[in-house]
Amino acid sequence: MQFIKCTREALLKPLQVVGGIVEGRQTLAILSHILVEKTGQSVTFTTTDLEIQIRTKAEIGIGEESVKTTLPATKLITLLNAIPGATSEVSLDKSEKSVELRTTCGKYRLNQMTAEEYPSIPTSEMPTEVVLPAKTLRHLLQMVHFAMAQQDIRYYLNGLLFVVGEGFVRAVATDGHRLACCDAQSETAFAEPVEAIIPRKTVLQLLKLLPDSEEPVQICLGESQAKFSFSGIEFITKVIDGKYPDYNRVIPTGNDKIFLVNRETLIGALKRAAILANEKFKGLRWIITPGALHIQSTNSDMEEAVEDIAIEYDGEELDLGFNVTYLLDVLGNLKNTDVRFAFSSSQGATLLTMPESEQFRYVLMPMRI
Repeated sequence: MQFIKCTREALLKPLQVVGGIVEGRQTLAILSHILVEKTGQSVTFTTTDLEIQIRTKAEIGIGEESVKTTLPATKLITLLNAIPGATSEVSLDKSEKSVELRTTCGKYRLNQMTAEEYPSIPTSEMPTEVVLPAKTLRHLLQMVHFAMAQQDIRYYLNGLLFVVGEGFVRAVATDGHRLACCDAQSETAFAEPVEAIIPRKTVLQLLKLLPDSEEPVQICLGESQAKFSFSGIEFITKVIDGKYPDYNRVIPTGNDKIFLVNRETLIGALKRAAILANEKFKGLRWIITPGALHIQSTNSDMEEAVEDIAIEYDGEELDLGFNVTYLLDVLGNLKNTDVRFAFSSSQGATLLTMPESEQFRYVLMPMRI
């Protein structure tokens, strides 16, 4: 029975929305499938990894009979990507044991699994609601996501702290070596800030799906779950149960040794110096003197790089070491011409900000070279 008939692009688009969380190796075979439910012309696509659930709809169904089945996500998406022509016609026909994809190139029979056995994440109460423009939420996530930890035993660091307060929303991420914090104004009116730790996988998937537009995103937060609704997508995720570090104590307030530097100039110098840096530790030495920033690197082969950048600085000499990856991560996400560095000493935390805005702060601990 044919239940979907449309262009290749019309079918591929919702599949790509929900297919991003499907992983190659699954503890349950059915988690590698997409749940497809058709009622009239409306077709609902759902995926889950038991931590995240994504659902979206498309008006691509044909026929009056309701259909419910599952399809192997990766195989179906790969097949559709390999078919030439975005507007070429495709269809899906369901039989008792399989589903056949018909295209202008050929026919492809795919195994299905029992749709009634497809798992669903039960939703819990999410009393905190806030609406943000999609581009604002995307900006918050983009500005801090690179500082999240990966597979840290301190599980609460493997995610991003999302804070909703009175007139602001905030995103914070840290891996223990660096911390990124970004604020945005909002019309929220919470006397006491509400916090939720959003898992790393959720953050990265949202960055792929969120449009860079003023389209509203409804955000619902609860003790165990969060929900993001936008562009016809319902994105439900578990939140990390844990106490996030007091990030306000980490952000230095008394750093008085300050200079501005052109962002692109600094990126170029860092990339060149990194070529001869120690491959394991990626450490660069910074010697800051009145009027100049000297960047040095060496490696086990006794090779050396030296870069000199003119800066406006008349304070005392500082000698520090930094992981070049941590610097390039943040500089690559900024868009402004200049960046502002503030130091207290050669051993204290460094604060990086944008000269024209206090909404973004990046804290970096020095390393021993």
